[in-house]
Amino acid sequence: MKHDDIVVTGLGLVTPAGIGVEATWQGLLDGRPTATTDPRLAELASLDVDFTCRVHGSEPSRLLGRALAWRLDRPVQFALLAAREAVADAGLTAGDWDPTRVAVVLGVGGNSLERYPREFGRLNADRADHISPLTVVRSVPNMVPAEIALDLGARGPSLSVATACASGTTALGIARDLLRSGSCDLVITGGAESGTTPTAVACFQQMRALSTRTHDPAGASRPFDRDRDGFVLGEGAGILVLERAAHAAARGAKSRALLAGYGASTDAHDVAAPHPEGRGAAEAMRAALHDAGLTPADVDHVNAHGTSTPLNDAAEFRALRAVFGTPPPVTANKSVLGHALGAAGGIEAAVTVLALQHRTIPPTANLDTPDPDLDLDVVRKEPRPARMRAAVSNSFGFGGQNAVAVFTTET
Repeated sequence: MKHDDIVVTGLGLVTPAGIGVEATWQGLLDGRPTATTDPRLAELASLDVDFTCRVHGSEPSRLLGRALAWRLDRPVQFALLAAREAVADAGLTAGDWDPTRVAVVLGVGGNSLERYPREFGRLNADRADHISPLTVVRSVPNMVPAEIALDLGARGPSLSVATACASGTTALGIARDLLRSGSCDLVITGGAESGTTPTAVACFQQMRALSTRTHDPAGASRPFDRDRDGFVLGEGAGILVLERAAHAAARGAKSRALLAGYGASTDAHDVAAPHPEGRGAAEAMRAALHDAGLTPADVDHVNAHGTSTPLNDAAEFRALRAVFGTPPPVTANKSVLGHALGAAGGIEAAVTVLALQHRTIPPTANLDTPDPDLDLDVVRKEPRPARMRAAVSNSFGFGGQNAVAVFTTET
């Protein structure tokens, strides 16, 4: 390992499988889908979809305390809990660092929609003077990293990154570049978002992007399955602590993995649909492998974007075939956790690191009848032990945004 390699020294996760890295990892190994009917959605007659993958409702408030939880919208609650876990996992406390050398870079796809309907309803009722003065600072994307910086006393660059569902992975690439430039020593990075609000569900429903499997919510997210019909909205946060290898070694920190490569591209094809041949996705994968100094044959595992929509899964398959010929074993975490939008890349990057560490690929849930047109080795039914040195984590988003991270072991 070279002194300027970028290493992962801490992980934090908040997902519908549970709060904390161990809870999420175990949930993925068990292959238990977390999608359930949401009473808030079921009572709205105009919604065709009444289920999501939701983080257990009371836990963030209990862990953060009532006053802080009341002030923060759900994406910030998730980010704060995951960041605290990641920093502790890295063996850090706020007094251990020069705060001006600690950056926070998080992927956040858009404004939090948790409280907007209520506040704007007051405006529509000509009661603007009753709108909460906290509405803006609760909901705008930059407040997710800003609240982490406030909580941890990090005074370096703090910024949110929005590349739709690729946001969390894009944040990793920017964090890596900040470290390479020498402008900071530590970066708290990843993604956080909630897509389980009625407003979010209504918007994605109207795009025809969601599964309508209301009779079987747990079976709705089925990436690469013949009968897939859309994704299931989720929420959560995935946070990684990144630093240069020399900095980690100097403080005696143990690295979990190396962020060896990053690549990004834009389809320039459509506002929502992916390029049908996965052109941009393939370009991002090739760029990430080139950045890591690896060939396709060096990759042992792919954590797929795997949304469970007919178009996206087919495009990703074609991209994988274009890059790898015969792709390595694939998994799709969204089958268990749902699609956390801007948080997905951070969550799946953390899971990819765990897969490398544990030499185990979690199964893809609900893959009952693999699509015969998508000839992939998708891990299903049970976890698969595997010798792994390098793994790829894919994230693709609306607007043709593509971001890919490559992680490797230290050897």
